[in-house]
Amino acid sequence: MFVIMVAEDDPNTRKLMCTVLSQNGYEPVPATDGEDALEIMDRQHVDLILLDVMMPKMDGYEFVKTLREGGCNIPVLMVTARETSADKIAGFKAGTDDYMVKPVDEEEMLLRISALLRRSRIANEHKLTAGDTVLDYDALTVTCGNEAYELPNKEFMLLFKLLSYQNKIFTRRQLMDELWDMESETDERTIDVHINRLRERFRDNKDFEIVTVRGLGYKAVIKK
Repeated sequence: MFVIMVAEDDPNTRKLMCTVLSQNGYEPVPATDGEDALEIMDRQHVDLILLDVMMPKMDGYEFVKTLREGGCNIPVLMVTARETSADKIAGFKAGTDDYMVKPVDEEEMLLRISALLRRSRIANEHKLTAGDTVLDYDALTVTCGNEAYELPNKEFMLLFKLLSYQNKIFTRRQLMDELWDMESETDERTIDVHINRLRERFRDNKDFEIVTVRGLGYKAVIKK
């Protein structure tokens, strides 16, 4: 069971978030402010932190900065009533991983938590699993049952990206900007070529498929 800290000074909001997390299979750990959160983390393992910005003693920005300066890479989802671009930029510069504005949509919060935990696990293990298919980031290999495929760098990174965010649609431009040099003169249709190669290579794969979303881009879908 994943342990999620809720660092929030408002008792009603803190209690509500803890209840939602508990109802959805997480173990919530409440903290009243940044200092309280740090003290709790000294004696208890935490997988992810839901963090309010405006707290007494130590606010969210200072808390995240303290974590990152100490080498702690626990995923942080910052939740705040402050919604200007400057506030969001300040949060990301401090080291937060994601940002939500109050009032929080519970379903969206749970989806963001799930995505952050998945990304964190992938980053720590350098491996991604989809059914019986395993992608090894260090070796650039994809293992399907008893067969292992060593992919060219760009093909592997493209597949790894899509499977890291299952069901999320990526435009060609988004994939180009992340996987190729942003100043590269490579045409966006290069993505189509790599997608076709991946589809051909894994056409018999029982765990996933790469779906074209007409007019938008591509997404990876896990087969039931």
